[in-house]
Amino acid sequence: MRGWGMSQAIKAGAIAAGLSEPKKKILWHLKVAGEAGLEELANVLGISKTAVHKHLVALEQRNLVESTRVVRGVGRPRLMYRLASSSEALFPRSYASMALCALQFIERELGREAVRRVLRERQSELFKRYYERLRHLEFEDRVKELARLRDEEGYMAEVRKGRSGEFVLYEHNCPVIQVAQKYWEACSAEAELFENLLGAKVTTTHRAAKGDAVCKFVIRARGEMFAS
Repeated sequence: MRGWGMSQAIKAGAIAAGLSEPKKKILWHLKVAGEAGLEELANVLGISKTAVHKHLVALEQRNLVESTRVVRGVGRPRLMYRLASSSEALFPRSYASMALCALQFIERELGREAVRRVLRERQSELFKRYYERLRHLEFEDRVKELARLRDEEGYMAEVRKGRSGEFVLYEHNCPVIQVAQKYWEACSAEAELFENLLGAKVTTTHRAAKGDAVCKFVIRARGEMFAS
């Protein structure tokens, strides 16, 4: 059964988990070139224009690439392809490294408890932001919307419904894995955030920070409803 979510962002460090080599090459070429047509991409990849077009259609469906018709000189308009704005999360950024450096400095200067306070503050900020999009939804829709939120933030998230009525949230990419590997508190704060947002029991069964291929959360409703 296909899950809800996993429509947009995949960090470059984990791109192999979700995209084939030809698709990765297309994305990287468009990042460097700005835009390109079928013929150029076919030459870069060394495959036919038909094959390139199939990859581009798949990338457009995932909102990673967009196309426009361009008239240049005499002749029919040509389709030109460029990266969609949602593809920005695909490419390496230094944010996680900077966050890790900052937390290590805080730990050296103020101790481990200060790090925990920073992570709890971050959890509180996320709760406020997520809550605005979840507050008026029924439980199942809250879970789906949470997956969309995480997907938008680069976690390559999807959610599936199990046979017993539970939901399973998968995060195929962890943009903050460097932090999570050093500070396990970041992982526990994440599960606590989900529980508070959903009014649910959340069990973490897999963690990328511990070497698993995916972060996996089993979500079971507790029967509470959000206050309006």
